[in-house]
Formats: sequence, structure tokens, C-alpha cells
Amino acid sequence: MKARLYKKYLDEVVPTLKEKHKYTNPHEVPRIQKIVVNMGISAALEKSAIDDAAKDLALITGRKPAISKSRHSIANFKLREGQPIGCHVTLRRDVMYEFFDRLIATALPRIRDFRGLSARSFDGRGNFSLGVGDQTIFPEIELDKIKRQQGMDITIVTTAHSNDEALDLLKLMGMPFAESKPKEAPKETKPAV
Repeated sequence: MKARLYKKYLDEVVPTLKEKHKYTNPHEVPRIQKIVVNMGISAALEKSAIDDAAKDLALITGRKPAISKSRHSIANFKLREGQPIGCHVTLRRDVMYEFFDRLIATALPRIRDFRGLSARSFDGRGNFSLGVGDQTIFPEIELDKIKRQQGMDITIVTTAHSNDEALDLLKLMGMPFAESKPKEAPKETKPAV
């Protein structure tokens, strides 16, 4: 069975984008290509920190994370070449749509004082990145079992050619972007006489 958001993409998003951007070929319509979830771990932490982060990332995404290792030794950071410094998961197809659905429907609204995502986090080529400061916003994580708070980076890679096309795509998919307020002209003040 296909994911709910994939059906929404085919039934609602594609016709709307075709009409707005005047696409003639159906393959021109931007789509989400993959979602990369990354957790970076400080090299100064104990060895079990990487295992805990990998376990949490596996719970959140449903996939086994790949361990990232350092490429260079940097003495100031107490970092050695080949030392584990993080983990990441790349999601595609149905699993990607399921994760995206859980992200926008349950995880993002659980962020304290959430007022929407910034639309300035695009990279210029249609890819959107957001940072999450705490893994406990995901309901899969049990608060009693976590040893340390761990943030993560979530990158949504699209086939859009510009930021505007990607913004339209993600808005139509349900991503909660903060509305930018129009700037008011400064009020003129009369000089004191």
C-alpha cells in the first residue's frame, strides 16, 4: 500500500504545480527525491554515545544507520582519523514519505514554542535543511530510556531547480513554514521645535 503523502502528491500537488508553473512535461514537476537524517556526535564523548545515537536514529527512521568516521586527525578537537563521529540514514520511496508524514504531522508540532520553519533554509538548488535540537520530539523515543539529548539535521532533497519551486512543493505537501510578515514603512517623526 502506498503512503498517504504519496497519494496526496499525485492527486493534489502535481496538478497544482503544473497549473502554477506551466509545466508541459509531467517529469518537470518537482518531487522529493530523498531525505537524509544525520546525527553528529562529539569526539570527546564516551564510546557508547555513538551506539546510543545509532539506536535512537534506528527507532526514529526504521532503518539501520551508517556510522560516519572522521577523515582527518585534528588535535585541537581530540579527533583521530577513522574515529566514529556520527551516524546517518538516507530514506527513499515509501519509507521517505512515511517519515516525512510523521515529521510534519507529529514531530514538528511537539517542538516547544514552534512558530513554523524558516523559508530561508534552502540551499539555492531546491534542497531544504532543518536542524532539530532534541530527538525526543519523535514519539518513538521513550523519555525514560535516553541518556543524553541529541540533535539531528534533516535534509530534504528535491528535484526542483529553484528555491521557489521547492518551497511551493513542500508547502503543498504540508510543511509548516512560518509566514513572513510584510515590513511596514517606518513612521515619520516630526522634529521637536
